[in-house]
Amino acid sequence: MDTELARTFLAVVSAGNFVGAADRLNVSQSTVSTRIQALEYALGCTLFVRNKSGATLTAAGRRFQRHAATLVRAVEQARQEVGIPEGFSGTIVVGGRIGLWEQFLLHWLPFMQRSQQHLSIRAESGLEPEIMQGLVEGRIDIGVMYTPEIRPGLTIHALFEDRLVYVSTDAEQNVLDPSTYIYVDWGPEFYARHSAVLAGLRSPALTVNIGWLGLQHMIRNGGSAYLPHRIVKQYIDSNILFENADMPEFTLPVYAVTASGLNKSAIEAALKLMVEVSSNLSQL
Repeated sequence: MDTELARTFLAVVSAGNFVGAADRLNVSQSTVSTRIQALEYALGCTLFVRNKSGATLTAAGRRFQRHAATLVRAVEQARQEVGIPEGFSGTIVVGGRIGLWEQFLLHWLPFMQRSQQHLSIRAESGLEPEIMQGLVEGRIDIGVMYTPEIRPGLTIHALFEDRLVYVSTDAEQNVLDPSTYIYVDWGPEFYARHSAVLAGLRSPALTVNIGWLGLQHMIRNGGSAYLPHRIVKQYIDSNILFENADMPEFTLPVYAVTASGLNKSAIEAALKLMVEVSSNLSQL
């Protein structure tokens, strides 16, 4: 079976509709439809029920999902093993949010390299949908994120809680000013809590989907934002940013998601080191 068909099937499952799958795969919606039709013809069954709300798996589709993920992972694993750089016995791919690479995964990485010198490591950054898709397809072995999705064949491991604090370039600012506030989209859980706690806040002038963008803009142009304390601590200590202790704080759990059965010993070693590094975050 063409693995491209299986990848397309998994993209539709992940997106919940053909349009979203087309966006993720960077192809047209008609291409997605053609691939799914070819797959259904090859399997002799209907995989999705199409309706206005999207595409819902049939019973046959749910049964095929596990096989599709296994197929894609097997091909991806073979590609990685065949393409292992000279001098290494294996490869592991780790994907994480940019904000989780800062002051966490970038501290974990050298420990991993020293501990697993026989492994070639590929480090990637992205947002949750991209990382989850990589895990489902087998392109990523470990994904580190805030809001994982429960999927067959994937295991979720709790690591630590990120403390998001309100910081500003103005030491005298004691209230949130929407005209200079930078809303960082830390995901749906943060949005829900932020909306509930700061219910009277009008729409901010600037919204960013990556904390690094908000931080750099704020340092260069002034303003305020909610950012992880582990990232802004150095700026607070240097009096570049100022924490307002009267503003509410938010916490976001951080998780590592792993694909079952792939590079088991390497994944176990990586997770162990992540737990060790996360337990020492306050000292970083």
